[in-house]
Amino acid sequence: MPDGTAQDQNPTPDPASTRDRLLAAAERLFLQRGVGQVSVRAINAEAGLNPGAVHYHFGSREGLVTALLGRELFPLWRERLEAATHLPATAGPAQVRALVTAVAGPFDELVRTERGRMLCRLLAQTMLTADRPLSGSPWAGTAPFEVVLGRALPDLTVREITDRWRLAFTALLETYGRPLAAEVDASAEPSFPAFSTVVAFLTAGLTAEPADAGTPAG
Repeated sequence: MPDGTAQDQNPTPDPASTRDRLLAAAERLFLQRGVGQVSVRAINAEAGLNPGAVHYHFGSREGLVTALLGRELFPLWRERLEAATHLPATAGPAQVRALVTAVAGPFDELVRTERGRMLCRLLAQTMLTADRPLSGSPWAGTAPFEVVLGRALPDLTVREITDRWRLAFTALLETYGRPLAAEVDASAEPSFPAFSTVVAFLTAGLTAEPADAGTPAG
C-alpha cells in the first residue's frame, strides 16, 4: 500500500516559496542588467514560472519591488528609526543630527557592496519616479520624522518642517541611489561623500533659519 495520499504526492506549490523564487530571480536580474532594464516577463522566465506569476503573487512589478525592498532594506532601519522617533522631547540641532544619522547610516553601509548599491538604486528609482512613498513600507508616512523635527525646531511651521524633511530625504536618495560611473566603467571605483559630510550637510539644512527670518517687518 503506497504511503501518503495523492495530494501528498502532488503537493500544491507553496505560495511563500514561489514568492521567494520570484524575489530571488528579480534580484539576480537587477544585479546583472541594472534596475531599469528588467521586465516582469524576464523575472517570470528567470524564476522558471508562468508569465502571470509576478502579477498573481505581487499584483504588479511595483508590488514585487516593494516586497523585495521591504525584505532586504527596511529591517536595517527599523531599530534605528524607532530609537530616533522616540527621542526625548528636546529642541536643538543634536536631536536633528540623531535623526539624520539614523536615516542616513544604512545608506552609507549599503553602498559599500555591489548588492547594496543595487538596492539603494532600486529604492531611489522607485520612490523618485513615483514621487510618493512606497505603500506598506516605513516610508509610507513621514509623520514620525516630522514630529521629531517639530519638537527639535519648534519655531518652524508645519509646512516648513514637511518641506525640509522631503528635501533631506530626496537628497539622500539622489546621493546614494544615483547611477554611478562604475556601472559603465567596471574599473572605476564607486565614490560617495564621507558620511560625516552627509550628516553635517543635512543637519545644517534642516536646522537653518527660515528664509524670511531676517526680513524686517514693515
